[in-house]
Formats: sequence, structure tokens, C-alpha cells
Amino acid sequence: MEPRETITSNRDNVELVPEDGKQSLGDEKVTPSSAPLATNPTNAINPANSLDTTKTPSTTASDRSEQAKMTSSETKPNPSKSPPEEKDKGGVLGFIREMVELIVVTLVLLIVIRWSLAEARYIPSSSMEQTLQINDRLLVEKVSGHLGKKVERGDILVFYPPPIEMGGKDLSNDPLTVMGRLTGLPFLPYEPAFIKRVIGLPGDHIRIQANQGVYINGQLLDETSYIKEAPNYNLNVLGDIKGRATDQSQIRYSDDQHSTDPIIVPPGHLFMMGDNRNNSEDSHAWGFLDEKRIVGRACLLFWRRLSPQKYQQILDE
Repeated sequence: MEPRETITSNRDNVELVPEDGKQSLGDEKVTPSSAPLATNPTNAINPANSLDTTKTPSTTASDRSEQAKMTSSETKPNPSKSPPEEKDKGGVLGFIREMVELIVVTLVLLIVIRWSLAEARYIPSSSMEQTLQINDRLLVEKVSGHLGKKVERGDILVFYPPPIEMGGKDLSNDPLTVMGRLTGLPFLPYEPAFIKRVIGLPGDHIRIQANQGVYINGQLLDETSYIKEAPNYNLNVLGDIKGRATDQSQIRYSDDQHSTDPIIVPPGHLFMMGDNRNNSEDSHAWGFLDEKRIVGRACLLFWRRLSPQKYQQILDE
């Protein structure tokens, strides 16, 4: 009996065995081979090297997604790269917005400081000589008024004069004038303010005797330390209160019915006088001052220009 012929295939790992022990080319049976696998790396089939058809669609989809992203990033406009015209327009609008914010903040600070704390004033006339000189700069504080401190006799106050002194005009209702009061800006309407000394308080009976002085409730007030000179006029009744307004119109404080009434300071009002009694438009000309028109108290003199003393001409010996 001839030995069986065994054919080992390194590719399919199977053996072909004829049934009758003879070689048959037409009748073959495929059975698993018990022969060891070939170890030749060149002939062995590595599964990793085989074509994996299941991964091909996912790889293709991923590539398409990446390509779509790249195309989207290329076609999408970049906001940081705006045209020059848009940049210039944004710069102008930003500058205008910053300027508006700066102006608003400045106005708010001015209003807060001038209304609640203090403001600076200068002396334009000689009505308060010898205490204050022309062009003196002083600080007017407002804190004490907001805290409810009562006005005392002898206080030097800054105030807006009554309408009768301004020709009957009450500028407190004018919006631009009110804004000028609050901010002090020079291009807004200017409303003059007076500075005088408190002489009469509510309820005081006032009389003035020429070349003597002021009587409060029948007692002569000692003013030798600050007045420039004694008054040269008499003031005994309401009919004696008269003078000339800033527009040169004639002021008459009382009507005929009350012209002979004594001068008694009403509630909520003050009797104000300048230290230069004979050169001052004060309560002896326009009457009582409403306390609501007070701006504040003069508290600090921070500037005074010193002028050289003038001497008479001295002849040579």
C-alpha cells in the first residue's frame, strides 16, 4: 500500500486527502488540517494586513466632517478683521461715548460738592469793608446748614437777594439759572449773590439811629470791632425801609397801611447789613431776607491781594 500523499497549503491551512489512497484530481474533500501552521512570515497571512471593509465608511465620514469644518472656517467671516470704515466708525462712537460719560460724571461731582459741602466765592464790592476787601476769595461752607445748625447774630452769610432787589424777578424758577447755581459753570446764566452780616434774628425789634448805631430790642449793639463807620441814616418804622434796586428802580418795602409799623423781624427771616453801613445795599433798603435764600456761611478767607501802602509825597531836604 502506497503512503498517503499530503499537501499542506500555507495559505489555506488545509490538506487534500484522496479517499482511496490514490491521487484524484476531480474528487476532493476539504477537511481541517492537523498540521502545524506555517511560520514563514512571508507566506503567512496577517489579519492586520487584510482589508477591513467595516472601517472604510467611518473613516470616510470622519474625513468629510474634517473637510466640512475646514471649509466652514475658511468661509466664515472673522469679526476681529473688520473693514477700516467700521473700525473708524467704532472709534468715533467710542470717543463720543467716553466724552459724554466724562461730562456727566463731572457735572454730578460739581453738584454734589457745591450743594452739600462748600463753594468758593470772591468779593466784588466794598459793602463788607473793613472785614472783607474787594477781590478777596473765601470759602462758603454748607455742611452746618444741612445739619440744622441755627443762624446766629454776627454770622457772615452768602445769599441770593430777594426778588424786590432784583427788580421783581425771581430767578429761582429759571432752569438754566438753577443749573448755574448748582454747577457754577461760567457759560450758564449768572445770578449775583450777596454777602452780609446777620444783625436781626426772628422776633427782634430793629431800630437804627444815625451816627449811633443799631438798636436790638432797645439795646445798642456793640459793632466797633468790625464796622467801617456808623450809619448816617435813621430806621425806625417799616416805611423807612427803602432804596434803589440793581436795575435802578425805586424800592419801597411797605405799603401805606403798614408804613408806621415797627420793624420786627418775621419768622423764617433775617435782617442783614453790610459792615460798610453807608455803602451797602442791605436790609435797610430791601427789607427782610427769607432764610430759604441762604447759600451758606463764610468760613475761610484763603486769598487776599496785598497792595503796597500809599504815602504822601515827601520833599527832599
